[in-house]
Amino acid sequence: MVVLSARDSDRNINALAPAFFEKFSSMRELAKARPAQLYPFIRIVTNFRNKAKWLTETAKRIRFDKNIPRTLDQLIQYPGIGRKSANVIICQLNLPPEGVIVDIHTARVAPRLGIANGINPEKIEKQLMAEVKKKSWHALGMSLTYLGREICRPTNPKCLECVLNQSCRYYESQNQRYSV
Repeated sequence: MVVLSARDSDRNINALAPAFFEKFSSMRELAKARPAQLYPFIRIVTNFRNKAKWLTETAKRIRFDKNIPRTLDQLIQYPGIGRKSANVIICQLNLPPEGVIVDIHTARVAPRLGIANGINPEKIEKQLMAEVKKKSWHALGMSLTYLGREICRPTNPKCLECVLNQSCRYYESQNQRYSV
């Protein structure tokens, strides 16, 4: 599901997940499929043809659930899996963090808060890793993602509702707008 969720919404992916997993319940089952067999299940997903190819190719290489890679370096060797996706998988497997999940939300929120600079996700990840203890990397990435989805929206952020507004560089820069 992590591969499918790239450039798509969780709502969309969660809606298709039950039928997809009913049909393809394991890596072994997915490895037997051709990409076109996934289309009816994932047609609503952005870039679904490439993602179907990536998923079937990955499943054929992994073959069994027990062979799912458990390190960032191993995971990023598979098509459709970059650092963000690998960090999500590691987090969901409850493995020790190897990085911070930096999705589109985190890449927006971290600079607004003033805890990172720039727009490059890998550079933002390195900055966050340098500032926060490793044991908190999973929580940091997930927290910034949720904050970005719900409160710190790209347009019209809900700054007055944000629990971090008193230590937020963006809120401070917009303070004239909020003070009446």
